Amino acid sequence: MKNIDFKNNLKKAGVCAGLISMLMVPSACRQEFLETDPQGKQAGTVFWTNEADATKAVNAMYANLRSWRNTAFAAIAVESVGSDDTEKGSTPSDATFFNEYDRFTVGSSDGQLADFWSGQYQNINYANQVITNIPAISMDEALKARYIGEAKFIRAYSYFRLVRAFGDVPLRLTLPKDATEYNIPRSPKAEVYAAIEQDLTDAAAVLPLKYGATDLGRATKGAAMSLHAKVAMYQQKWQQVFDLTNQVMTSGQYSLFPNFEALFRVQNENSVESIFEIQNELIPSNKDASNSQYSQVQGVRGVVGGGWGFNTPTEALIDSFETGDPRMDATIIFRGETTPAGDVIPKEGDNPMYNQKSYVPYNLYITGFNEGSQQNIRVIRYAEVLLMNAEAANELGNTAQALASLEMVRARARGTSKTVLPKITTTNQAALRLAIWHERHVELALEYDRYFDVIRQGRAAEIFGPLGWKPNKNEVWPIPQTEIDLSGGTLTQNPGY
Repeated sequence: MKNIDFKNNLKKAGVCAGLISMLMVPSACRQEFLETDPQGKQAGTVFWTNEADATKAVNAMYANLRSWRNTAFAAIAVESVGSDDTEKGSTPSDATFFNEYDRFTVGSSDGQLADFWSGQYQNINYANQVITNIPAISMDEALKARYIGEAKFIRAYSYFRLVRAFGDVPLRLTLPKDATEYNIPRSPKAEVYAAIEQDLTDAAAVLPLKYGATDLGRATKGAAMSLHAKVAMYQQKWQQVFDLTNQVMTSGQYSLFPNFEALFRVQNENSVESIFEIQNELIPSNKDASNSQYSQVQGVRGVVGGGWGFNTPTEALIDSFETGDPRMDATIIFRGETTPAGDVIPKEGDNPMYNQKSYVPYNLYITGFNEGSQQNIRVIRYAEVLLMNAEAANELGNTAQALASLEMVRARARGTSKTVLPKITTTNQAALRLAIWHERHVELALEYDRYFDVIRQGRAAEIFGPLGWKPNKNEVWPIPQTEIDLSGGTLTQNPGY
């Protein structure tokens, strides 16, 4: 059951002055929840005085995670469409800038780079305000510590997205005291990774294992440890990955949801497999809070309750699934099919396929609201923890553990079938590594993981090279030129751009 109380509170917090220090630029497409009339807002000078203010600030931080810059076009461009699994979609003439990411010809002036950058730094700004201002408030000390831990988790999450996308980035861990601290240079990515790990260590120390029904969706100890494991994986710290994932696996909080396709439906959000989800909701009485466009931009084009048809699957993704793998049909909506929810997909249209993981059945659409605005975004699932554990175990020579964790994911996928997805039995480290990477590919397909996963595996030239990817350049995207210009040259550009 979805948590309406927490989701409604996200909107209430969003109007608090003093939380917003970055310009919110309107767009013909996006609908920013912070673009509201300032009349009636609480003045920033009298904010941060009590526990209620702290709660509003933390909820506003979570609310920004679902904003356009965090989950829509910018995320598709920077984190998804560069992979071999996805392409632009929609009509050929619409949003052609996506093709530049698909072909690796994007320049530093493209607006999606700037949107992605500003979206993450907005999250970081919210988190820094919480971390800086809440300690001085007289309030319940345990709740205070938890709120700061939640903010450190969000800050770590956004810095992880930034460092994967751009490499070295400005590392701002405190609010600037005056104008002399506004303009800071890029920090080496090793320093950024170290700051992320420290934030996640701090968060895990104070966050609870779980919440009650009214607080579902907040960051937990398991979320902090799982994200920490992923950050460590990107640095090939295999013992750390193994230890962190083992802690999550033995915490007693998570298991695989039995039905892979149903896992992504609205009624099964925040399930036993969910470790962290960005909370979205369609609240009939609060249209401004029903602002997510994550599902809308990827929905089936040309039907009521569908969407715009971007970020569509490729034939290469279809070919990656083993014969009979049920996850293919659960991941991809094909033109002409009838979905498990009973929606008939037109046989004709602009796109042959769509993302089924972001799909919301048409009968949940309400006229006047964004299509699929109630669809949560799965950020970390227990299946990924198992696959990280398998990869780390294999790198450490613990073949038995690697095979056991891998088999848990495959067993859920095959269900009761005895003819598909046979158990992996190889004990050869190189062969098992490829098997685990393959499992990540199909299990996490269309979840904005594939592109950076291939790069960190060292296979980008092999897999993306035919698409135009070039080594010693395309490991990262260009720094937005607007940010370089605003910095007066303090920020430098990535090589090759």
